[in-house]
Amino acid sequence: MTTSPTSAGSLIREWRTRRRMSQLDLAMEAEISQRHLSFVESGRAQPSREMVLHLAEQLSIPLRQRNQLLLAAGFAPSFSERSLTDAALAPAVAAVETVLKGHEPFPALAVDRHWNLVTANAAIGPFLADVTEASLLQPPVNVLRLSLHPGGVAPRIVNLVEWRAHLLERLKQQNDATGDPVLIDLERELRGYPSGMKSARPVPIEPNGIVHPLRLAHGDQVLSFISTITVFGTPLDVTLSELAIESFFPADEQTRTVLVRLAKERGG
Repeated sequence: MTTSPTSAGSLIREWRTRRRMSQLDLAMEAEISQRHLSFVESGRAQPSREMVLHLAEQLSIPLRQRNQLLLAAGFAPSFSERSLTDAALAPAVAAVETVLKGHEPFPALAVDRHWNLVTANAAIGPFLADVTEASLLQPPVNVLRLSLHPGGVAPRIVNLVEWRAHLLERLKQQNDATGDPVLIDLERELRGYPSGMKSARPVPIEPNGIVHPLRLAHGDQVLSFISTITVFGTPLDVTLSELAIESFFPADEQTRTVLVRLAKERGG
């Protein structure tokens, strides 16, 4: 018996291959026999709902794709997918707003699974003043496109070569993890943008540095940032599981001073 392209078995095999796991590796992680796993993947055995979810957990499959896997196996989805305007998500949305507001006077923003801007704090505003391509600021605002487009923030990124490579590697890792066709198209688009190789001056790497910062021109100064990504722990809603907060911190005292001054000018 062979499986159809959208069968549960073929999807499990596809995710196992994406995770670079052999049948034996996955069988050992799931504590089942390799023979049983082989039967599931080939369609000779129909997995139970519990087995589908168990294998999905071992493969670290995102919640959205776990629902798709359940549907392919003939079961109803396990995880809700609500809009961020749904009353049930109000506490989580309020928590995001609290985190963003509490991070001021430093920039922070929240994005969805496709890197579209959900919300941001007031500290982001001053850094978008020189964006020349107005369409980049029309909703939905894709923050990766905005960052690397030649009409966006890219001309002000002093270390564009390094930062572009960093963003593209993050996107590639996300594509390897999810196989999302929208993100695959986005990666292809971003790789077509100018790399900054010819015009950017090489930025020396600090021998004692612990991260590679974003260096952004602001007037006659260069602001330096390091960033962190925050996600919700053990979410049970698809939308919430795909929400991420990126918080930027000043990497030097000059940047901190400028950000505090800008906040005071905003009255914050």
